[in-house]
Amino acid sequence: MKQNLFENTEIAFQLKSDSELERAFFLFKMISSEPLVKIGTAATNFAIKAHLPIEGLIRSTVFDHFCGGVNEKDCIPVIDNMYECGVSSVLDFSVEGKEEEAFFEGAKNKTLEIIKFADEKPAMPIAVFKPTGFGKLKLYEKIGKKEELTYKEKQEWEKVVARYHAVCKLGKERDVEVLIDAEESWMQDAADDLVEEMMKTYNTEVPIVYNTLQLYRKDRLEYLKRLHKRAKEGNFKIGIKIVRGAYMEKERERAKEMNYPSPICDTKQDTDVNFNETMEYIFSNLEDISLFIGTHNEQSSYLAMELMEKLNISKSDNRVWFGQLYGMSDHISFNLASEGYNVAKYVPFGPVKDVMPYLIRRAEENTSVAGQTSRELSLLKKERKRRKL
Repeated sequence: MKQNLFENTEIAFQLKSDSELERAFFLFKMISSEPLVKIGTAATNFAIKAHLPIEGLIRSTVFDHFCGGVNEKDCIPVIDNMYECGVSSVLDFSVEGKEEEAFFEGAKNKTLEIIKFADEKPAMPIAVFKPTGFGKLKLYEKIGKKEELTYKEKQEWEKVVARYHAVCKLGKERDVEVLIDAEESWMQDAADDLVEEMMKTYNTEVPIVYNTLQLYRKDRLEYLKRLHKRAKEGNFKIGIKIVRGAYMEKERERAKEMNYPSPICDTKQDTDVNFNETMEYIFSNLEDISLFIGTHNEQSSYLAMELMEKLNISKSDNRVWFGQLYGMSDHISFNLASEGYNVAKYVPFGPVKDVMPYLIRRAEENTSVAGQTSRELSLLKKERKRRKL
């Protein structure tokens, strides 16, 4: 295993032209400044609400760096270029925060379209959706708390369940794996139960349906062990995507406000330990659990490679995938792919103004993850220097 694998910037940025490299450098420089992110976020929100003509500017900067396009067809060049370098794509319809039934139906139909689209493209072995893309957050929350639903809510929930079935059933028919994202802890219990129901139905031979564990939560490894026990008893396979998590500030604030113990690990180090221990648990139970490692962390990626070597797991074993977000951590994605590992980039897409909440969340996350942005900047600097020489 190569110890300095992620230092190779020539492979990392092979798809970036000089001007794209400069744009990336400029963007990460902006994101590295918290005051700039706050000002930029406020200005962008204002401009969108006031219908100012800034779409072109957003499109040519932050949108094109972090998104594949405004629709699936738009993403094809990105998908094809990455696949030539051995990196697959997971198309992610990244419109957030809508509450209407028409939107939920549209998101389900969009996911079905992506699965059909993926079925024709070997570069897209995986599809994804968010639980709140298919139903109201408040509804998940109420069900998780075992509260009595109104007649209207019962009908709404039946539609949510039907949407999950439609997508997972097509995934199984077309042999496209379906990743279901995790969200806030207060809606997750209902989502977990529903995803488990899908696993029982569609993961009878191989894992098609994957749940997501956010490992900044203290309780997730224990949850996985209980799920594993139920899967063995119920004779179904498990698919798991592991990530560190995306709602930390929100989680802590709510716990404080409502006076309950925060579900989040106390320190970054505790989260790292939790992530790595969960990964080790899955690797030692690979006959029952398939794994999608969603990480921008180099140490965890090296550990995964070590475990695969130690346990004699082939680099191309379909039960293990590495994943990063499009526009980030290219030094991990492209270098892993060049070594023959299964790698997929999450490629967000959608209308520019609808995807802005997602992009703003990404910018804020990058600012709050110490070291992430400075690492990107140092690698971009190194590649600029290499190209000049």
